[in-house]
Amino acid sequence: MVAVVGLRVLGAVWLLAALGGATAAAAAVAAGQAAVDGRRAVAATAEDFVCATLDWWPPDKCDYGTCAWGRAGLLNLDLNNKVLLNAVRAFSPLKLRLGGTLQDKVVYGTGDLAGQPCTPFAKNASAPFGFTQGCLPLRRWDELNAFFQKSGAKIVFGLNALNGRVPLPDGSMGGPWDYTNAASLIRYTVSRGYQIHGWELGNELSGKGVGTRIGADQYAADVISLKTIVDDIYRANPSKPLVLAPGGFFDQDWFTELIDKTKPNLLNVITHHIYSLGPGRDAHLIEKILNPSVLDQMVSTFSNLQGILKSTGTSTVAWVGEAGGAYNSGHHLVTDAFVFSFWFLDQFGMSAKYDTKSYCRQTLVGGNYGLLNTTTFQPNPDYYSALLWHRLMGTKVLATTFSGTNKIRAYAHCARDSPGITLLLINLSGNTKTQVTVTQAAAAAAGGAHGHGARRSNATTQVSATTRAAATAGGGEHKHGARRHGRKFGHAHAHAPGLVAAAAGGAMRDEYHLTAKGGDLRSQVMLLNGRPLATGADGSIPRLEPVKVDAAEPIAVAPYSIVFARIPHFEAPACR
Repeated sequence: MVAVVGLRVLGAVWLLAALGGATAAAAAVAAGQAAVDGRRAVAATAEDFVCATLDWWPPDKCDYGTCAWGRAGLLNLDLNNKVLLNAVRAFSPLKLRLGGTLQDKVVYGTGDLAGQPCTPFAKNASAPFGFTQGCLPLRRWDELNAFFQKSGAKIVFGLNALNGRVPLPDGSMGGPWDYTNAASLIRYTVSRGYQIHGWELGNELSGKGVGTRIGADQYAADVISLKTIVDDIYRANPSKPLVLAPGGFFDQDWFTELIDKTKPNLLNVITHHIYSLGPGRDAHLIEKILNPSVLDQMVSTFSNLQGILKSTGTSTVAWVGEAGGAYNSGHHLVTDAFVFSFWFLDQFGMSAKYDTKSYCRQTLVGGNYGLLNTTTFQPNPDYYSALLWHRLMGTKVLATTFSGTNKIRAYAHCARDSPGITLLLINLSGNTKTQVTVTQAAAAAAGGAHGHGARRSNATTQVSATTRAAATAGGGEHKHGARRHGRKFGHAHAHAPGLVAAAAGGAMRDEYHLTAKGGDLRSQVMLLNGRPLATGADGSIPRLEPVKVDAAEPIAVAPYSIVFARIPHFEAPACR
């Protein structure tokens, strides 16, 4: 009992210090309700949902007069850096997708090159994307795989899909894919015993393409060729790598044709890219990130792709194969700063609701949107956001609605490797602290309403019904006023979904409050429960410790903050 009281005191002290300081004191205080339906999962992610990319760009890749890539490309990345190794290891495992714009200009230094020199990319203003063809030496492929094995990473490799094509009058590329060089790399990889999670065909050649494009009918034929190659080369292996495509931007008709011509099982994963915030030079990126209407624009893409997969009778699943938010390398002190975690975690939550199995962030390191600093490899704020998601959010997605303001984004999953649920709350408001009470969703939640304030009418109906049910179960009315959120969540029966005697049992929950150092959204230092996160002198990733809070209290979500709340006493049949 003494220990529990001590934990409550610690939680109260931290909340007063970190959330009740000058910024919070000046902020308005509002009430909100997060209603979670724990009866059934509405979607499911893969265990290794979090993914990051490594790109091919050389040091002289520049955008808007700034060269932000340094030595972060696959051909020159420092694989001996301790922080890099520890950052990947911390996920156990982290999925890495190797690819990007130049992948369709990469050849592989295998025997079939027939004496052709294996040279790196060279800057050439007249060449597509500003660079000549580049080559991956087998020696470098060996070095990369030694790092992958040491770090425990799971690798998806993007193959060159333009080999053998001929230009067509409409600007697209025609003719079948020449897979000779790719098949040679795959055979070499197998001969060395390197474990590859998946082989992906092409980068941004779908729909209208970027630079050029390939028709869906031809692409489907090439995917089937890749599937045949993989089946043949791995025929003696107990498990085969996944076949992925097209690594491009979502185009409904093009994607529908690709899926229809590869169903039911010739394409394991359909991958799409997201740069929904526009160019990295946009001076209004922060306003876009904090605008719920802008965030919601991606709903249609996730929903439409989910609809295609459900209606075509395919076993293909969806991944986000590359997402940097703002294209052309992002924007320094925006896409590599605290403010980007609002967009990033909202993307995680939103995509998961629509059955996205994995989400690959552009990049692990490189450009202005790396999870790690390009020069020092020190983690940027989004690295810690991704790591907390990986450790706290389980695979089962729960329908979640929020009422009170459209500035709070709310997502819930079954907790990872522990009882109950984990709730993610994102406060896009800079002047309002929201006291969030968590309730069980009413029956209407099974209809699949979306989990944030933009759907206020549905959420209000559900929460009202939920509150009446909780009040009946707990023997008292549940107050809604900003100053009247009491300790009575309602005592749900143990076999019913909802909060189980939280107040009476003295239950606690774990909270992880993420804020920017000094309240500066452009800060590259993230505070966890008021303490800055930084690697140790030996390059170790810091421990991510929660604060223990009395479960009967509402969750205090400070202005411009993000909260993960792990609630073990939430009885959710879907999570058993």
